[in-house]
Amino acid sequence: MSETLQSVGRRKNAVAQVRLVPGTGQRTVNGKQFRAYFDRDSLVDHTEAPLSLTNLSVNYDVVAVCRGGGKTGQAGAVRLGIARCLVKADGELKKPLRGAGFLTRDSRMVERKKYGQRGARCRFQFSKR
Repeated sequence: MSETLQSVGRRKNAVAQVRLVPGTGQRTVNGKQFRAYFDRDSLVDHTEAPLSLTNLSVNYDVVAVCRGGGKTGQAGAVRLGIARCLVKADGELKKPLRGAGFLTRDSRMVERKKYGQRGARCRFQFSKR
């Protein structure tokens, strides 16, 4: 438990490099505190869910660097990175984290806009006459 653990999490277009350092429970993202960076409580709860599930929230400091996407995608990326780090720390945690869905990458992406149309699925109205 004395080593630093690193992992990468991704969601949508967001990428988060997460480091778990044994400590007192400090959490920073891009140099800011979790609550200052993720401005909604739901996003903070979303990112801390793997730590609260395993009751390790006070044992580790979380240092994350997020790039790309929006706040929601970055929160999901940090959550995946934290869960992957916890599995590296203790293999016994894999089963509860997998059961809660924290180790599955959310593969949903924004569908691209098609040429000649207004959007990804939206079509111009067809007129037969």
